[in-house]
Amino acid sequence: MEIAVVSGKGGTGKSSISAALVSLTNHSIAVDCDVDAANMYLLFQPKIEKEFKFISGKYALIDQDKCIQCGKCKSLCRFDAISIHEGQIEVDTVLCEGCSLCSRICPVKAICMKPIDQSRMYIGSFRYGRMVYGRLFPGEENSGKFVSVIRQHAHRLAEEEGFPNIILDGPPGIGCPVISTLTGADKAVIVTEPSLSGLSDMKRVINVARNFIDSIYVIINKYDLNVEMSEKIKLYCLQSSIPVVAELPFDKRVVEAMVAGRTIIESYPDSLVATRLMEVYRIIFEA
Repeated sequence: MEIAVVSGKGGTGKSSISAALVSLTNHSIAVDCDVDAANMYLLFQPKIEKEFKFISGKYALIDQDKCIQCGKCKSLCRFDAISIHEGQIEVDTVLCEGCSLCSRICPVKAICMKPIDQSRMYIGSFRYGRMVYGRLFPGEENSGKFVSVIRQHAHRLAEEEGFPNIILDGPPGIGCPVISTLTGADKAVIVTEPSLSGLSDMKRVINVARNFIDSIYVIINKYDLNVEMSEKIKLYCLQSSIPVVAELPFDKRVVEAMVAGRTIIESYPDSLVATRLMEVYRIIFEA
């Protein structure tokens, strides 16, 4: 079974809950799909066994020996990535979008396209099974494609090594990497918080998730910080036929456990948060 844990916004406690579910499965593949800001590996400290390059795109490179400084590439670049510096035509790799126009129109073929390969994907072992995650190099693109590649490796591992469950810790928001996280998953768990932005962003991610998954659940984290807003979230979910499977109270011990490199399940198994997450596990994984 493949479970995607997502949230409409950052700061809801999604990764803490994902990690807790991983520790409850006891034998699973944990996948951090937030390639822009992966953090689950910080908690579980996997022993890295494989590392792969991810080609996120291309950038233009000018052969100065061939270049005749005609300026045609500079005049036609829509991204202002090409400039003249000390008599040479230069490319700003941060601004370059890799469209290849300059390489096609160069009259002396002085421009070639080079792959961007600074991003990395990692596969390793940790105390509950295997972990797959990626780190997109700052400024690089195609995060949605990167998530798809990471999930493909996770599926291959699950088949080869007999792991029954894959837990996807998705990125916040509703962009391409979230869509790549949800596509093809069996169930989605949406983590929200009792705030106006939490409710608004939960609605958006529900609308996205419904295009890919039938089984959707909601967890209200830190519900007791704003009980009135929690009731509004529950009402919306009721009207939308989406079950709220847990209302988790605010508990500083969640953070204390994370700082110690452990989940709330591991550090405080008798806490109310842990007890309710155990019930979530039974509902989602044993239903």
